[in-house]
Amino acid sequence: GNVRRVVFASSSSVYGGADQLPTAETSPKNPKSPYAWQKSAIEDYAKMCWELYKLDVVCLRYFNVFGPGQYGNSPYSTAVSAWCHAIKNDLECRSDGDGEQSRDMCYIDNVVYANIRAANYFESFKGECYNVACGDRVTNNEILQYLKNKFGKKVKVRNAPERAGDVKHTQADITKIHRQIGYSVQKRFWKGLEETIKWWGLDES
Repeated sequence: GNVRRVVFASSSSVYGGADQLPTAETSPKNPKSPYAWQKSAIEDYAKMCWELYKLDVVCLRYFNVFGPGQYGNSPYSTAVSAWCHAIKNDLECRSDGDGEQSRDMCYIDNVVYANIRAANYFESFKGECYNVACGDRVTNNEILQYLKNKFGKKVKVRNAPERAGDVKHTQADITKIHRQIGYSVQKRFWKGLEETIKWWGLDES
């Protein structure tokens, strides 16, 4: 056929709560939700596509993608967009559990860059999987503190119970994607957060 390669949007959720941080692609998969399970199943199918049909699929495991254009009023919103939405609309920012959960927050520019590198790579991937992230992590409390410092009383935090099945920490090992396809972090979390805040039109006061 005419399709040279498929770049599949997979997810860090395939790891479940990984025992090892930073988490490398060699870590066992342990999906803990229907969403994570179907991402994992398509990764398995990607290897089969190569073996059976020589269709080249590469699976990119995105970690907590956020940035401009992501709305904050859906159950699938990241904490960042949900909190920006709350500040903008004078609502409460929900914080689950003790707020010490941490995530490898991946600004959208990094994902776009990884997709372009993967799409243009000269060799076959044969269903191979790669982490797409920054290789570091930030806690919910750190982000909320930053927002409080910036927006003061506009930030109203409501504490909620810990969510069932919520993973405590995520942090990617990005050695493999860096070595093999020349990916590098284009924008770190705090710079990405500033750009996201700007997109929401949140005026400092």
